[in-house]
Amino acid sequence: MELGITGRNALITGGSQGIGRACAEALADEGVNVVIVARDAERLAAAATEIASNRTGRVTPVSGDLTVAADVERVIAEAESALGQIDILVNNAGSAPMGMIGDIDDETWQASFDLKLMGYVRCSRAVMGAMRSRKWGRIVNVIGRGGHFPTAKYIAGGAINAAILNITQALAEECGPDNVLVNGVNPAATATDRWSALVQQQIKLTGKTEEEIMAASAASVPLGRIAEPEDVANMVTYLCSEKACFINGALIEVDGGVSRAL
Repeated sequence: MELGITGRNALITGGSQGIGRACAEALADEGVNVVIVARDAERLAAAATEIASNRTGRVTPVSGDLTVAADVERVIAEAESALGQIDILVNNAGSAPMGMIGDIDDETWQASFDLKLMGYVRCSRAVMGAMRSRKWGRIVNVIGRGGHFPTAKYIAGGAINAAILNITQALAEECGPDNVLVNGVNPAATATDRWSALVQQQIKLTGKTEEEIMAASAASVPLGRIAEPEDVANMVTYLCSEKACFINGALIEVDGGVSRAL
């Protein structure tokens, strides 16, 4: 399928590993030029080299701390200097730890808020004006199921994800008239380093073994397995494409059928 985005320019946050890296690979496969952003400059540079090694799109690393407003401005400026106009933004950086409200101190709440919520807000705000003036753009927020399905053991992540669900649909309403489409993707458990860290946190919270938690996670999915990063990246790439030109404000579950609601 021709997606119609060859030659477009994308910025992907949290792009050195996991879902962000898979998104960079999938978009570069489509001939999209990509800037990947993360804090670890060494890992980021290695990822950029590996991703670009056998793909059409150029891949450029730009290190930055998205909890710092001035760093967001610098990252956007460097991305535009490297590629030109940013046509596609994939917000993916940030996470929150497992834990009930009594387990999470103010500093942890604030750090999670600053990276994921405000990182998404700042990056979107920095690119959407130019996208709107050109009458073309795509913003895809990688969010998470916790925003739809509150749980006591993931209260910080769920609360922040719920806010991003709201922001996604609000921006879709604002930007849609200018053909800037804003959508959200909600992965369930995905085989990444972050998932491994969450499993370790669940071990401490529940007393279950790693094998028990992994088996239960797979069994909860009708497909019988958790997601691979590529499963999420394929949906993100489609939403970035011309084929998705009438999808705006959607919040799409990529979870193998875990979520069932009418």
